[in-house]
Amino acid sequence: MKRDGMWRRDFNLSALAVGLTGLLGLRSAWSQNNVISSRGEGMEGDVIGTEPRRRRPPVNNAVPPPGSAPVATILVVGDSLSAEYGITRGKGWVALLSAKLRAERPDVSVMNASISGDTTAGGRARLPALLSQVRPVLVVIELGGNDALRGLDLASTQKNLEAMIQASQEVNARVVLVGMQIPPNYGPDYSTQFSVMFHQVAKRNNISLVPFFLKGIADVPDAVNQFQPDRIHPREEAHPRMLGNVWPDIKKNLQGH
Repeated sequence: MKRDGMWRRDFNLSALAVGLTGLLGLRSAWSQNNVISSRGEGMEGDVIGTEPRRRRPPVNNAVPPPGSAPVATILVVGDSLSAEYGITRGKGWVALLSAKLRAERPDVSVMNASISGDTTAGGRARLPALLSQVRPVLVVIELGGNDALRGLDLASTQKNLEAMIQASQEVNARVVLVGMQIPPNYGPDYSTQFSVMFHQVAKRNNISLVPFFLKGIADVPDAVNQFQPDRIHPREEAHPRMLGNVWPDIKKNLQGH
């Protein structure tokens, strides 16, 4: 990570602390039953202490009954980066993925089960029900950032990710793991170990890895302009780049489907 980049200047510890309060809250079981959307929309929820502070109306697309989902479905399980926090509904990277698939792979749909504030523990807890309902051919796991914000034990985060991967593979779904990085002011050792963890998990389980979800966004000279005022969530204009970072691995794993 560039120490003279946005991570050092703007995405600092105080900004992380500001976003921490709201990002960590898990949604209720009622909310979890309403986060699936074939339009690529997740459940944004509230984020306290960041601007603008607002609540999105709940998504009304209920989880489809078993067997009703399309034969080829991508399930995205993520946090606020995938749940369209703070941006126009339908403009997040998952919605852009859905539109791209309609043009290039109309036989494949997307279900977005992302919830702002979710951790790997939360994702692990709700994934079995999602897999049973959706039966995806591909699972995209975009979790871990909130674990880092809480300074959680990396061994627990790793176990949760591996449990999610194994559960997905048990239903014959391929997996794309979306990696994250955190600024060095969280401690160089922790920052390095956090990044390396994603590589280790992907290698051990023989799955695809996106090394850094925010590549080209958080590590560029004008990075401050890529983020919302909270300096945590990318602006709407950055989401096409986020899709660009993930798409090659998604496309590769759709081969044969």
